[in-house]
Amino acid sequence: MIKKNDKRTWQDTSKVLELIKHAGKNIAIITHVNPDGDAIGSSLGLKKVFHNMGHSCSVISPNTFPDFLKWMPGSNTILIYNEEPEKAAHIIKHSDIIISVDFNTLKRVEQFRDAVERSLAYKLLIDHHPDPDLFSDCSISDTSLSSTAEIIYQFIASSGLKKFMDTDVAICLFTGIITDTGCFSYNSSERNTYDVVAELLDYNINKDKIYYLLYDNFSCNRMRLLGYSLNEKMEIIPECRTALIWLTREELQRYHYQIGDSEGFVNYPLSIEGIRFSAFFIEREDHIKISFRSKGNFAVNRFAEKYFNGGGHMNASGAESYDTMDKTLRHFREMLFLNKDSLVDYEI
Repeated sequence: MIKKNDKRTWQDTSKVLELIKHAGKNIAIITHVNPDGDAIGSSLGLKKVFHNMGHSCSVISPNTFPDFLKWMPGSNTILIYNEEPEKAAHIIKHSDIIISVDFNTLKRVEQFRDAVERSLAYKLLIDHHPDPDLFSDCSISDTSLSSTAEIIYQFIASSGLKKFMDTDVAICLFTGIITDTGCFSYNSSERNTYDVVAELLDYNINKDKIYYLLYDNFSCNRMRLLGYSLNEKMEIIPECRTALIWLTREELQRYHYQIGDSEGFVNYPLSIEGIRFSAFFIEREDHIKISFRSKGNFAVNRFAEKYFNGGGHMNASGAESYDTMDKTLRHFREMLFLNKDSLVDYEI
């Protein structure tokens, strides 16, 4: 039985439950640009529950998602906005309910932000990132839980909707949890997370197969890019207990980069003795995408927010820079040394 979390902050969901009580509603589930395993798993799991209830439900993503997530049940039904904008806009306009999953500001849906804001649909936010914007009619926002997938399971269980769950739902939600915790290496110190996982296992999911599909199913090009990144592009800054990796567009092209190929690269330097903070910079067409990871009590979300207009979780966050790679790295190193004392004062 799932134990209620005293830190739960979600609002009254009675209006949502009233709206979905009778079958036939049009529901749009939207997630953020460059969706990860939690975003895709949470969205598809929730979609399947609503489908089993008799609703018409679509998942819309701003752009495509990594190949290593395309085995997931229902992934072939995800509507990619930048590929079919008119169809996506039509669905948003005619939805009775719009559910925002795994993001806390409409900036994260990019191209179809205006369509969501204009919609007269009832809007629900389900997320676990701090400081959500006030753009929804109802929010289920809890930073104390491991992932949005865990929150969605809590919502399903507490709302009497478990009878609409099946193995596909459990696979999707388990994927969300395992990817957003780095296989339970961060954001996963509360018993409640493992209680949820235990209940998902009751749906006869094959956790070993899921792990294989997520982490042992990459291309040769991805492995060569990883080797190049660690051997040629990793810089250690021992006085700050920090490592950084940066990749240009030319380097990505050299290794035939596909979306998702660099997933997890930021985590590798944390396995080096003494390294507490890892940063990864990857050059996109019009910006630099930044990922931060840390061990212990160094809050990378605050670092990202303060210096790069980013955010996320205490030990896993991200940001973007619209300067050149050289300027971005220079700024990072300057801010890193400003925080040297916090980094040296290492605690697990």
